[in-house]
Amino acid sequence: MTKLAQWLWGLALLGSTWAALTMGPTLGLELPLTCREVLWPLPAYLLVTVGCFALGTVGYRVATFHDCEDAALELQNQIQEARADLTRRGLRF
Repeated sequence: MTKLAQWLWGLALLGSTWAALTMGPTLGLELPLTCREVLWPLPAYLLVTVGCFALGTVGYRVATFHDCEDAALELQNQIQEARADLTRRGLRF
């Protein structure tokens, strides 16, 4: 099973549970008023939570990104060679 399928199954499970609980009176399930007040905005809370988690993950990955010193030096050498070649061909920088 792919990761996308796992996420979709989890989302379907959570969505169907939420729908069953919010449609409780029509299904014969009566929840207290305080539970219903928390249950209605629950998808928005989950969306904000997932967004914060994603933003934190991206921030952490950027903060701990490893530089490739060898690749940077190689790229700088290639840029110098390209500039020298273009200067030899008549292009001025």
